[in-house]
Amino acid sequence: MAKVYTCFCTDIIHEGHMNIIREAAKLGELTVGVLSDEMMIRYNRFPTKTTEERMKMIEGLPGVADVIEQKKIMYDEVITSLHPDYVVHGDNWGDSAMQAIRANILSLLEANGGELIEIPYTHNADVQKLDRQMREKLSMPEFRRGRLRKLLDMTPIVKTIEVHSGLTGLIAEKTIVAKGEEISQFDAMWISSLCDSTEKGKPDIELVDMTSRFRTIDDVLEVTTKPIIFDGDTGGLTEHFVYTVRSLERMGVSAVIIEDKTGLKKNSLFGTEVKQTQDSIENFCAKIAAGKQAQLSDDFMIIARIESLILGMGQEDALERARAYVRAGADGIMIHSRSKTPDEILSFCDAFRAADKDTPIVVVPSTYNTVTEDELAAHGVNIVIYANQMLRAAFPAMENVAKSILENQRAKEADSCLMSIKDIITLIDEL
Repeated sequence: MAKVYTCFCTDIIHEGHMNIIREAAKLGELTVGVLSDEMMIRYNRFPTKTTEERMKMIEGLPGVADVIEQKKIMYDEVITSLHPDYVVHGDNWGDSAMQAIRANILSLLEANGGELIEIPYTHNADVQKLDRQMREKLSMPEFRRGRLRKLLDMTPIVKTIEVHSGLTGLIAEKTIVAKGEEISQFDAMWISSLCDSTEKGKPDIELVDMTSRFRTIDDVLEVTTKPIIFDGDTGGLTEHFVYTVRSLERMGVSAVIIEDKTGLKKNSLFGTEVKQTQDSIENFCAKIAAGKQAQLSDDFMIIARIESLILGMGQEDALERARAYVRAGADGIMIHSRSKTPDEILSFCDAFRAADKDTPIVVVPSTYNTVTEDELAAHGVNIVIYANQMLRAAFPAMENVAKSILENQRAKEADSCLMSIKDIITLIDEL
């Protein structure tokens, strides 16, 4: 019999999948691949079931002869080992990432022999409802909140991008890039105090209160599924911080990062140019411990941000604080720097990792932006946050368009800088 292969990246089997199985089985002996958990997240489909559970879901279905795990998004390993006569896939090749997968399959079949069979995608109300329900399930607080911890186990480094509105959340959610045989996307979103304040036209001095900042979270939560890391500034008074923890946890936020400074907050990138006071280790540990005591689930994370390198206190002070904060219950350490090179960050990470192999390390390469994610991961970094690039990109673009309209007394000259409204609204899902 001819060998037939198809791969599923789903947590449910609906009519569309069964149609592919039926059509594929007509061609010969069918092997179904189940995309691994680690690859599912690169494919913009966070698994709610494990690989093993998803394999058992397919075993025994009519027409299925064998079920295997597909460990990579691209088909190289599968096609070179199975040598299928047919690879079957739905015809819903959409974005550049999907087109890259299709090109990979065609190239391999040309070299190894075989044919790609494309089955028309099943469009009906029941299938669309099930797809929508799975997406909405991922957005629910109890599912979203634990995703960051799961990502830390599933990916070498959690790529996190700043968002400050529902629209920027959608961009973070849906932007996928295919580069060669790698598919990349953002894993999580960062809601920044700086960007939240700036977007509202306010200074970054903790002037925008938590109620207002929670509204930004709500806007993002409503239209996305990816985990959120919240910039909690200093955390405020310990008595207030415990309520912030409870609120964030209830909303479905995955983590809060608080910095070990006191007094009127000034942005860290000013460094010693403005007066900034670092909290005592004892006081900050008490705040961390109080926050951990207040939280109700094991999913939520409190991450301690260390300002020692920003304030010129040196690596030993930073390491002493990191060790103390972990003992106080911190679920991760964020080390910050405004150096133009990554040297002091990488040195800290190496020293910290020599004694602590497990506690997640978070970095924000705003000033030392030449360092790559692979380099950071090699030094033990677990989460990289691109903390303000979305806002910084928007400001000059909007300013240039405003100037163009004023200079030309019409909007035509600005058109080359603009995305069409049609393209923008395609980001927004309709119920």
